[in-house]
Amino acid sequence: MRHGAAVSAENRRLLTRLAVAAVVMFGFGFLLVPFYKTICEVTGINNLLKADTVVNTQVDLSRTVLVQFDANTHDLPWQFRPLQTEVRVHPGELVTIAYEVSNTRNEPVTGQAVPSYGPVVAGQFFRKLECFCFARQTLGAGERRTMPVAFVVDPGLPADVTVITLSYTFFEIAARRIAGPEGGAGGAT
Repeated sequence: MRHGAAVSAENRRLLTRLAVAAVVMFGFGFLLVPFYKTICEVTGINNLLKADTVVNTQVDLSRTVLVQFDANTHDLPWQFRPLQTEVRVHPGELVTIAYEVSNTRNEPVTGQAVPSYGPVVAGQFFRKLECFCFARQTLGAGERRTMPVAFVVDPGLPADVTVITLSYTFFEIAARRIAGPEGGAGGAT
């Protein structure tokens, strides 16, 4: 019996040591958080605590470019206009503007916008991230839609270009009929 009591006492001591070790490890984990923040502040590593330390270094704050917006339609029953006619931007700055379009016909109409730039060289430095011109737009009868354009003027834009005009022209995409197996009209494509 004595042997069993010794084993029980040794097991209790081991359990006590393990419990103390677990509490110490748990407490050490909590102490690491403020220690990590202090080390990051001192070294400047991964310092997201100060909002003013995050700066977009790709934006050229020394320059401003005037971007003008224009809207046209070519034989399309739509009213189409930019919601702002111009905006001043720094090269490298992300800007979002919007155009408004409405279908004045009593049936759905599909159109495709084609952009053009003035001066022509500006097209190489005008980066659109989101644009309604990337895809065909179908508007239902009387439908009105606001469509965004998100863009960045590349900082590599020549210094003598201080004004860019972005002009969109919407063209109607006519539905084509394909002859069916019996020679009749098939569905629109």
